[in-house]
Amino acid sequence: MASPNPLGSSIVGATSILDLLSEKIVGQQSAISGIASTVKTYQAGLAPAGRPAGVFLLLGPTGTGKTRTVEALSEILHGASQKVVKIDCGEYQTDHEVAKLIGAPPGYLGHRETKPILTQDRLKEAASAFCDLSVVLFDEIEKAAPTVSRLLLGVLDKATLRLGDNTEVNFEKSLIFLTSNLGAREMMKELQPELGFRPSVPAESSTLTKRLEGIALNAVRRMYPPEFMNRIDAVITYQPLDSEALALILDQQIADLQKHVNSRLGDKCFSIEIRPETRRFLLEKGTSPEYGARELKRAIHRYLTQPLATLVIESKIQPGSAVYVSLGEGNDTLTFETTPMQRPTVVSRPAVLIVDDNRDFLRLLSLELVEETQWGVSTAQSVSEAQKVQSADRIDFALLDLILPDGNGIELGAKLREKEPGIHVAIMTGGELTTAEENECRKYRFDIVNKPFLPQQIVSLVQERVFKASQICA
Repeated sequence: MASPNPLGSSIVGATSILDLLSEKIVGQQSAISGIASTVKTYQAGLAPAGRPAGVFLLLGPTGTGKTRTVEALSEILHGASQKVVKIDCGEYQTDHEVAKLIGAPPGYLGHRETKPILTQDRLKEAASAFCDLSVVLFDEIEKAAPTVSRLLLGVLDKATLRLGDNTEVNFEKSLIFLTSNLGAREMMKELQPELGFRPSVPAESSTLTKRLEGIALNAVRRMYPPEFMNRIDAVITYQPLDSEALALILDQQIADLQKHVNSRLGDKCFSIEIRPETRRFLLEKGTSPEYGARELKRAIHRYLTQPLATLVIESKIQPGSAVYVSLGEGNDTLTFETTPMQRPTVVSRPAVLIVDDNRDFLRLLSLELVEETQWGVSTAQSVSEAQKVQSADRIDFALLDLILPDGNGIELGAKLREKEPGIHVAIMTGGELTTAEENECRKYRFDIVNKPFLPQQIVSLVQERVFKASQICA
């Protein structure tokens, strides 16, 4: 039976995963709750023996978040959306191309040159020290040759795949996702007469939602035999996004652009202020009933990112200024008005100190944080080492283990705060704090972080404390 490692089994509960997914995926609560429950089953050590940890078929119109869900789950489990074994099924539309997945058998022309994609090493690379679950995505499975679906029968049923050289690949520690647009056109025909962009999508128990699910499922059953469908744990139909959901996605992507500006430009960063009419313009250009939010990122790149980049190159934006984006004449262009030095420059590249006596923990967490954010990260294994770091460098955020070889994290946090009152402190603990320790943390307004945790949780905490505080002070 697949047994998760100690880190992966308790890093984050299903409730936390559901909360984190809800922040990243808009308007698909029913879909992501089923995925979170499956991860919880795996973490509890109750995943079925001899099968993948979970097999999901994600259906629904394009631009509703199917592929993004898989990437977001990888971000949560491993700290990076790229840690996905992604198979673009459009590249495997003929039978002979399947050799790219499993490698050509010995004796066939090109046997030595054809390196298989679905190897055990590739699955291990897609896992991390924080979670041993690999995420595998077969994107737009309906585009693949029938040979691919036959190849998947063994993977979905017994969690094994035999490569061209007779090597066996084990998928027990894998979450397998299949996405498909089958039935999407019929779903849109069902929606267009009565939905369009309504203020809200009917609840999932409504007749309309059931009709949409039925349309998608019938389309899949027409293409795939029962033995294939019976190996899928959950068939999830993504609902078309309504105007409220699309507006939330726009907010997310604008916030991502602001974070990108802050991290890339450092002390030269600026704030992006989007006026209401500009939001409506971007939604009109980047969303549609047929394609959902698929074109929104492209619209933001064209109408926001590229013009802002030009202004930066031409030195027309001063550090710390605000750039107001408005609708231009004719309502078909955007204008950019720079208001210089409206606020002091926000902290854009925080200096983070992590103190723990576990060398491996320090190495893994610091590498993940630097890779994810490019922040300045320093580490120490004791109180004395931490104080030396403070003497040499600025510290914006200190993540301190409660128990240290020459003291404790709460006392260290108080000493760091004495020298730099603006330092934000979080105390890490693997157990329950005593009443006295809780009172001390409350007294100094220290955050408490329970071990184990995901790097993304620390990223969010630093952003909440350091960025928000600097903006409020501004």
